[in-house]
Amino acid sequence: MKKIKVSLLQLDVIFGNPDENYHKVRKYIEKAAQENPDVIVLPEMWNTGYSLENLAEIADEDGKKTKALLSDLAKKLTVNIVGGSVAIKKEGNFYNSSYVFNRTGSLISEYQKVHLFGLMNEDKFISAGATKNQFELDDIKAAGVICYDIRFPEWERKLMSEGQQILFVSAQWPTKRIAQWETLLRARAIENQAFVVAVNRVGEAPKDSFNGHSLVINPLGEILVEGTPGVEGIFTCEFDLDDLSKIRGDIPVFKDRRPELY
Repeated sequence: MKKIKVSLLQLDVIFGNPDENYHKVRKYIEKAAQENPDVIVLPEMWNTGYSLENLAEIADEDGKKTKALLSDLAKKLTVNIVGGSVAIKKEGNFYNSSYVFNRTGSLISEYQKVHLFGLMNEDKFISAGATKNQFELDDIKAAGVICYDIRFPEWERKLMSEGQQILFVSAQWPTKRIAQWETLLRARAIENQAFVVAVNRVGEAPKDSFNGHSLVINPLGEILVEGTPGVEGIFTCEFDLDDLSKIRGDIPVFKDRRPELY
């Protein structure tokens, strides 16, 4: 059996206050590590929230502070970290960026959010990325996306079509659309025959409310763990990747694709 244990950090993000958010993330990662997970997963834009008008003052310069923190913790705690995403500034532009570190503290993937969300004015302040986010954690092939990305199934199919077994999702998904969050994530799990590990923040921001509902979903679309709505905390789940071979063998959707038509 190839089991993997994941800890989801369903956190309240303090709007526009990086210092407090970095302190909180350090504390929660150290606490989560006490449960001996293989992977710790963070939410979206956890360093600043969507304080977009203030990015010139508060965004992380080239992600240096974020990378130093997560690398240090991954190495010290011997744990893989899917670092959610943070606001960074790089070469005159701002990005919604994700970093993944392995157990040795090495940066193994960097991703800038590809699909920017106009309803939160993300596209007015942030530049879009143009690369895939694929990586291996303990020899397990995985991919990662950020929030609005999950509304684009062709993006997930592209990411998951090379044998990826887990899709990691980090988000700030508002309470008013939380039913869509669950439906979309379950669909992404079923259609890609993969485990989905999705972390959403909780708490209040000036224009939105967030209630978490972080999820781990199996390839059949069944929920294995659910973050308590509205509650900040650590939610841990273990699942067996060997389940994938039977599911993918019974219904070989990747083999039966007709990409020449679409």
